[in-house]
Amino acid sequence: MPGKILAAAYDGVYELKFTGDVRLTVSGAIDGFLERMFSDAEFKSVLVDLSEIDAIDSTSLGLLAKLSIEAGRRFDYVPTLVSTRPDVTRILTTMGFEDVFHIIDSPLSETAQLTELPRLANTREDVLRSQVIDAHRTLMSMNARNEDTFRDLMAALEDDLEDSNPPPQAASL
Repeated sequence: MPGKILAAAYDGVYELKFTGDVRLTVSGAIDGFLERMFSDAEFKSVLVDLSEIDAIDSTSLGLLAKLSIEAGRRFDYVPTLVSTRPDVTRILTTMGFEDVFHIIDSPLSETAQLTELPRLANTREDVLRSQVIDAHRTLMSMNARNEDTFRDLMAALEDDLEDSNPPPQAASL
């Protein structure tokens, strides 16, 4: 099933629900939502529900890590993450998410009225590359294991970035 990110906000309480196969093309839409959430003077809490995902890529995981790290930095708040699938929970704990989220394994009994975040259409390649690099830097900053896991990928991404952005050449006289 194609991935979707659903969201709701009410009086400073935020909820995100990821469904299906959550990849970069879906998770790119979350940036605007996070900006609005983090600028909300009435912010109280955020909950992320992963109970209906089929798969999630490392870029999306990096965005979740960024969400939690920023919530802690700005509001001294640790978000809650719902993960009812043992395979997903294993990935989360292996990557150190229990250090930045309260992880619960029980499904939610009630949810807010959620609406789908818009997909980003025709996003420039350099913007997508920047999101991927930022998400993976966040994952790498969480612990040494993640740093080892993503070191080669980051090197390749940064090499690709340098190749696509050659340094300016000096003007000849």
